[in-house]
Amino acid sequence: MSDVTSRNPRAFQLRLRRETFSPHMRYVGMKQGDIWYVTFSPDKTDDTAESMARSTRTFKSEIDAKLFAMQILAKGWSASAGTLNPHQPKQVVGPAQIEQWADPGLGG
Repeated sequence: MSDVTSRNPRAFQLRLRRETFSPHMRYVGMKQGDIWYVTFSPDKTDDTAESMARSTRTFKSEIDAKLFAMQILAKGWSASAGTLNPHQPKQVVGPAQIEQWADPGLGG
């Protein structure tokens, strides 16, 4: 290897970088990870509120996260949502906006 670096160190660096940062074929078939999360908890006046802490579920798509958020809101619980790091652009949906975000009839 020293023979290669002594003849053309720049070419060696470029080849090394290309090998290091190029997508390998072994990753092509891998599933994409979760992108969205929904954090939820029961309403404080709910009898089960004392036994349940805040929980979070993750989802592969925004639609799945919205459907789950609608189920949580239908129970009268509070929720917030957003995208997981490092997904860009970062999106955060607070409790005040979650109903509008999740309900297609309200513009979500």
